[in-house]
Amino acid sequence: MARPRGSQGIETRERILDVAQELFTRQGYDKTSLRDIAERLEITKAALYYYFERKEDILLELHRRLQVLGSGLLDALEAAPDGPARYAIWPRLAEEMIDFMVDNRELILLHDRNRNAFAGIAARIAEEDPGIEARFARIIGSEAIPLRERVRMAAVVGTITEVFAESANAFADEDPEQIAALVREAIGDLLR
Repeated sequence: MARPRGSQGIETRERILDVAQELFTRQGYDKTSLRDIAERLEITKAALYYYFERKEDILLELHRRLQVLGSGLLDALEAAPDGPARYAIWPRLAEEMIDFMVDNRELILLHDRNRNAFAGIAARIAEEDPGIEARFARIIGSEAIPLRERVRMAAVVGTITEVFAESANAFADEDPEQIAALVREAIGDLLR
């Protein structure tokens, strides 16, 4: 099915994704229908189908938003020469990762609150996603980086992702800047 071209089509598609993200986060993926999304946007369900054939396609596109944003950090890490130079940029990238988590808090909450829905599309995600986890595993598996630094890199990522992603719902009512400051404090020793 042909999709609308031009800025109006792109704008409408982004509005659909924004509303779906809000409803999926607040109500849950399973409790939100395409009709709910269409009504919120004040468009017909047929118009919604013009952009997305299934609700699952919307969920996949919301996952892509997070993947695209997150892969930029790995691109920078992979661009650095393997070895000590790669570890040398790690503290800056860890700071950027924390900023990324704060800036994309709502998208991360969507993932945390809808784990079962994302698990349901895991095969589709795996088909097209180069795998952020696999890319990072290759980086920290490099013997050109001393073991001590590789362990620290993994521990930093684990700390950041646990607080902001895996436990996102537990901290949903807390000030994200305060959470970020506490995470920076917690990983400070690991980055020295």
